[in-house]
Amino acid sequence: MLYHFLYPLRDFFFGFNVFRYITFRAAMASLTAFGVSVWLGPAVIRFLSRLDFKQTIERAGFSALYGAHAGKEKIPTMGGLLILGAVTASTLLWSDLTNRYVVLTLAVVLWLGGVGLVDDYLKLSRKNSKGLAAANKLAGQVAVGLILGAFLYWDSPGWQKIHVPFLKDWAILIGPFYILFVALVIAGASNAVNLTDGLDGLAVGSTLMIALTYGILSYVTGHAKFSQYLQIPFVAGAGELAVFCAALFGAGLGFLWFNSHPASVFMGDVGSLGLGGALGVVAVLIKKELLLLVVGGIFVAEAVSVMLQVASYKFRKKRIFLMAPVHHHFQLKGLAESKVVIRFWIISIILALAGLSSLKLQ
Repeated sequence: MLYHFLYPLRDFFFGFNVFRYITFRAAMASLTAFGVSVWLGPAVIRFLSRLDFKQTIERAGFSALYGAHAGKEKIPTMGGLLILGAVTASTLLWSDLTNRYVVLTLAVVLWLGGVGLVDDYLKLSRKNSKGLAAANKLAGQVAVGLILGAFLYWDSPGWQKIHVPFLKDWAILIGPFYILFVALVIAGASNAVNLTDGLDGLAVGSTLMIALTYGILSYVTGHAKFSQYLQIPFVAGAGELAVFCAALFGAGLGFLWFNSHPASVFMGDVGSLGLGGALGVVAVLIKKELLLLVVGGIFVAEAVSVMLQVASYKFRKKRIFLMAPVHHHFQLKGLAESKVVIRFWIISIILALAGLSSLKLQ
């Protein structure tokens, strides 16, 4: 918004020329989103507390950790509204709103946030852990992925190629299956973050590393000279997604101010589905979908641990982990919650650096 109002005034005052630079607007978007989160955080927490929208912990199957988590039933959830609100406001304020990738990204994120909001509301209004039916929840995630995939598929044949990270000039042409692939990325990313959101600061802290990494990747992908030098696919206009990623980073950092251990608020599904969807859609739009498996390795490990646990118990009647997702396994092994979270953050940083190394290791 500021870009459209102030950049045209550069002929009257040269200082407004700074709004043309994505790096400047990305930095300001991050600071704005952080400021909005920290400023509105206490008011949002009080509002959610008055609504009595607090975390519900299912005792069945959770008894081993119930003592450590029981106090969390008093903590308000649905704090993801704060994250999505700060991201949306900051992106609208600092990005080029004529850029279709920004519009697509916000649409997907708000859609998935809406799915999570319905799920949270049903859980909290019923005072149990059963919210939106699993099939309906998945349908909402897959539907937006199919719509995005179909739009890109018919937009240009170039979208139908899946580029393999770390391998120069390796791309897989999948044709119409690209639509299903996009739906898989969006649904997979949103569910993976949702499964990771089980400890104070774990999901949002890990998201920060990925948002920062994909912000850098977005910038170089949308820069003709950088993309040519690095020999990565050039996507005209994708650089504007760096502003969105910066806003996501700032909003997440602001939310972590209140969500760090001991948490004052939880993000709920409205936050985890929205954040996961944000990572997924950016990965798709800058053609770095497979790299998300590396950069978002923590989320992948959490999701895979659940799938392996379910499959093992179904076919072998034995559990692989003491409890899934895997962060609970480490808790039951005796690690303190804060230690598990910080170690997962460290791994996320290492994976983010590995992801960035793909820019030259190809």
